[in-house]
Amino acid sequence: MPPIPDVLISEVGPRDGLQSVKATMPTADKLRWIDALHAAGVREIEVASFVPARLLPQMADAAEVVRHAITLPGLTVMALVPNRKGAQAALEAGVHKLTMPVSASAAHSLANVRKTREEMVEEVRAISDLRRDIAPHVKLEAGISTAFGCTLQGLVPEDEVIWLAAQCVAAGADESGLSDTVGYANPAQVRRLFKRLRAELGDKAGAAHMHNTRGLGLANCLAAYEEGVRTFDASLGGLGGCPYAPGASGNVVTEDLVFMFEASGISTGIDLQRLMDARAPLVAGLPGEPVYGMTPEAGLPKGFVQGASHV
Repeated sequence: MPPIPDVLISEVGPRDGLQSVKATMPTADKLRWIDALHAAGVREIEVASFVPARLLPQMADAAEVVRHAITLPGLTVMALVPNRKGAQAALEAGVHKLTMPVSASAAHSLANVRKTREEMVEEVRAISDLRRDIAPHVKLEAGISTAFGCTLQGLVPEDEVIWLAAQCVAAGADESGLSDTVGYANPAQVRRLFKRLRAELGDKAGAAHMHNTRGLGLANCLAAYEEGVRTFDASLGGLGGCPYAPGASGNVVTEDLVFMFEASGISTGIDLQRLMDARAPLVAGLPGEPVYGMTPEAGLPKGFVQGASHV
């Protein structure tokens, strides 16, 4: 068996990225892309979102994509679900892990899902009860979105972020991570909040989901790592421009994040060259869609040997 990596890179491009762009990637291209990511060593992929097709036509093939992804050995197949109905469909398709976004911003919660934060905690409880009854092996993560700020209300009190994460875990979530939904976070804030989250939740403190909207995505991931975070969401090619900052990339670029860790002697279990090769099916499936990434553009440094210590 290969050694266990130091960090887990969770690829969210097939969900977060694809639902952020106007074009719909054909199902066959999605499957080729997911296969390429798996071949590169990616071992957790958020492959779809279970929402009504009329709202997100990009996700109309969610069940078909999941059924393919679960055939790939060693892959944790994850899907986003906004409510109990979505969770039921995802569980029936065979996902290994559910992730549910719960907004720390009261204004964003009402605008995004037309529910209060307290109502969303009850939705977490309902989904937890559902999976316990029909698929108790499936994990449930509550991702606290707008944890570092919100375009609607601005500052989001840190006490409320930690309170909400604790409420979600108390309602049955296996873990709760923090998401920089609109790219407001800075490294000092990331350290502070993840330190508090880990103090509150212990091993139930979850992933860091950072955006690169203001160029701080990698710095924020490194700050989270230094506070003990070991799971990081990222998107191949930075797919999914941030709708709140036209022209700016959204999610942290998977290739750049993997390079940062590997160059620092922190193993990801992902082959960098194969990861960059996985851009080909992405570009083929979304012709004309911009992709980002400094490492793929510059190439790997001369003499760089993955797996060797570069510190």
